[in-house]
Amino acid sequence: MATREQVDELVAKMKEQRSELLAAARSLSPEDALRVPVDAQGEEQWTAVEQLAHLWEMERSYDAWVKAAIREDGVDLRGVRGEPVAIPIELANNHPVSELVHALEIERAYTLGLIDGLPLEAFDRTAVSPMFGSLTVLQWLRSFYRHDRQHGAQILGRKSDYQPNFKTSEPNQRKMRLEEVARRSGA
Repeated sequence: MATREQVDELVAKMKEQRSELLAAARSLSPEDALRVPVDAQGEEQWTAVEQLAHLWEMERSYDAWVKAAIREDGVDLRGVRGEPVAIPIELANNHPVSELVHALEIERAYTLGLIDGLPLEAFDRTAVSPMFGSLTVLQWLRSFYRHDRQHGAQILGRKSDYQPNFKTSEPNQRKMRLEEVARRSGA
C-alpha cells in the first residue's frame, strides 16, 4: 500500500521538476524557443514551445487516466483522453513561452489539488495502457515529474537521463501528431 511518505516524496519531486522545467523555459530567448535541434528524432524535433504544449496536453491526459483509475480499478485507458488545451502543439509556435508557462503552472496546481484530495488507498488503484501496461495511480503520477525531467533536458538542448519504459517500441509522437492534424484538416 502507498504510504504518506511516498505521496509526500511524489509531490516534492513534481514541484522540483516542474520548477526546473519552467526555469529552463523562461531562460530561452524567443529565437531559442522556436529552434529545432539539429539531427533530432521524434519528440526532440519539437521546438521548446511545442514541448511545453505537449506537456500541457499530457498533464491533462495523465489527470484523466488517474481519475479513470479512481472510478474503476484496473480500467482500460484506450479512448480515455484529457480535455483539449487552449494551445495545442500545432499552434504552440504562435505563442510566447510565458503564455505556456502560465498554463503549465495552472495545470500543475490542479493536479496537485487532485493528489491532495486522494485517500492513500486510491494510490494503489490501477489503470492499463497499451503503451505502458498496468500501473498504479502512484506510478502514473510519478510519470509527471519524469516527463518534466525528460522535456526539460530537451529544452536545454541535451539528452535526457530519463527515457519512458514503453511496452512496445517508442511511438514517434511528433509523426503521429502531424498525421492526426493532416486528417483533421482533410489534407
